[in-house]
Amino acid sequence: MMRYAIVPALLIAAPVAAHHGWSSYDESKPLTVSGTFTKVSWSNPHGTAEMTWNKQPWTIVLAPTQRMDARGLTQAMIAPGKQVMLVGYARRDGTREMRIERIAAGGQTIELR
Repeated sequence: MMRYAIVPALLIAAPVAAHHGWSSYDESKPLTVSGTFTKVSWSNPHGTAEMTWNKQPWTIVLAPTQRMDARGLTQAMIAPGKQVMLVGYARRDGTREMRIERIAAGGQTIELR
């Protein structure tokens, strides 16, 4: 009977382990970046985007789509080519990826966390 109790626990733990933690971003060094996205993925567990910053490609980690919708950020506001201003944190390990706390787009500033 114990064997059957372990299976559900493993199924629940797998998605959690696969998702990266927020501690991998350096919150002591906030970045403010302006530009345009070249690609946007409006998906869960959180949206992502790509942009060029400092002549390098960066992956941008947004919030879950439900949160972005609830706070007034629409997919159209951040479509590729639309001007955005981001405030967030880069990864500690040097990977060109940023977790975004705040975004200004379409004349609005929206808190994502």
